[in-house]
Amino acid sequence: MVEADSGRCLLPQVEVAETVVPRFLGLMGKRALAPGTGLYFPRCNSIHMFFMRFPIDVVYCRGDTVRKIVHALKPWRLSWCRSADACLEAPAGWAQEVGLSVGARFVLEQTTEERQ
Repeated sequence: MVEADSGRCLLPQVEVAETVVPRFLGLMGKRALAPGTGLYFPRCNSIHMFFMRFPIDVVYCRGDTVRKIVHALKPWRLSWCRSADACLEAPAGWAQEVGLSVGARFVLEQTTEERQ
């Protein structure tokens, strides 16, 4: 994930959950989300934290623009953003650490291996 205006890398490794199983499972059952990694859900404006073991930052987007940021969402909670069409789950504290704010624009770039 790269900041559109500056080209600065915000999150080096983002997995896109497009198919049914990854979308359903998300991060459930995992013990942690490694630093520098995230899970992106296209066509999504809400998440649940049922069966989760750790807090996460949730970034709701519309197109390439951040609409809402939920910092350190705890397990067994719900979250949504009516105007979003995608969301990104990242390690708790990440959004504040990189200085992400509502209105920021980003690009999800494919690595060389993903393009081939």
